[in-house]
Amino acid sequence: MRLPQNPLLHLTYCQNIHPGESWAENYAALSQKAVAVKNTLHAEGPFGLGLRLSATAAAELAAPGALAEGAALFAAQNLYPFSINGFPYGRFHKGPVKENVYAPDWRTSERLSYTLQLAEVLAHWLPSGEEGSISTVPGSFAPWIKSREDELSMARNLGAAAAGLARIEAQTGRRIHLGLEPEPDCFLETTAQTLAFFADALPAGAVPVLREQLQVGPEAALALLHRHVGVCFDTCHVALQYEDLTASLRAYRSAGVLLSKIQLSAALRAPATPEAIEALKAFREPTYLHQVKARGPHGSRKAWTDLPAGLAALPAETDLEELRVHFHVPLFVAPRAPLASTADSLDLPFWKEVLAGACPHLEIETYTFDVLPPEVHPGDIVESIAAEYRWVLSQLEAAG
Repeated sequence: MRLPQNPLLHLTYCQNIHPGESWAENYAALSQKAVAVKNTLHAEGPFGLGLRLSATAAAELAAPGALAEGAALFAAQNLYPFSINGFPYGRFHKGPVKENVYAPDWRTSERLSYTLQLAEVLAHWLPSGEEGSISTVPGSFAPWIKSREDELSMARNLGAAAAGLARIEAQTGRRIHLGLEPEPDCFLETTAQTLAFFADALPAGAVPVLREQLQVGPEAALALLHRHVGVCFDTCHVALQYEDLTASLRAYRSAGVLLSKIQLSAALRAPATPEAIEALKAFREPTYLHQVKARGPHGSRKAWTDLPAGLAALPAETDLEELRVHFHVPLFVAPRAPLASTADSLDLPFWKEVLAGACPHLEIETYTFDVLPPEVHPGDIVESIAAEYRWVLSQLEAAG
């Protein structure tokens, strides 16, 4: 939905909450679930969409009539897509995903081709005068990146993506930008790591590709890179690093890094006590990676790549104070004590930064609905999504 702030904000929820890898499944979720959310909220104006299209769905949309089918649905229901989650290439529900969610990574031609397919789809559906955003993997899973050449390989493909997006804008008038989404245990994890990549390896690898493909000078190539490649700022992921959201937003803006999209989400938070460790056992599940980040009394850190490993090791740890777990929980749900969530990190200064123009694209992203344990499961999925909208809208209203 369009929020009449100045500057204008677009608010949506990510369709990755709904299982489905094919365009037919996506269409069903949009026509049934997204429309039901819109009606539950009594949204009268155009209702924004944050799509999730797998590589299978993106390929199917190249079939004759498929894009027109989507456009007809959007027109009939007063919907407008403005963002796509292009992070998961393949299956994202109903089976183990784990680190496979990062593959293929940005070293591969498959990731590049898939992303540009998404951009072509979004350019077709994006309303005139609106910008589009696509979120993507933060380069790669950290253990897979072994060398400077690996970094430059990712950067070169990101340069080719920027060139493709620049061509789309020149041909259609639709500006679409790509947001690398820093995530725990990935090549880009913290704000500092991401800023370092944008200052060094990214332009080193990407600018020569842009110059060659678009026949432009170095300054123009760098400007196009900054115009089309930025960051998807996931509040759950930033909070997992024990970073201040407002400070992180300001750091990106000060460095001139584009904020392509802000994903509004919350992680589990708990004291490092036996009672909390026991309570966290309810969140073990086999589908996704649930990284654990722990902090000690003097800022010391320990980490585990998945919750089962963390639960096995934590009873022997004696010098930790707080735990944060990469398990997205609904923004409006307060887990039963001793557990809590990082929703309180979306505080008044954060919302004021949003209202001041940090980024116009806001996307609620709680994709774990199907794997939430009973104690935090909110019940009906449509009402749960609507409750997250109400929570976000109330925070924005309180901020200004």
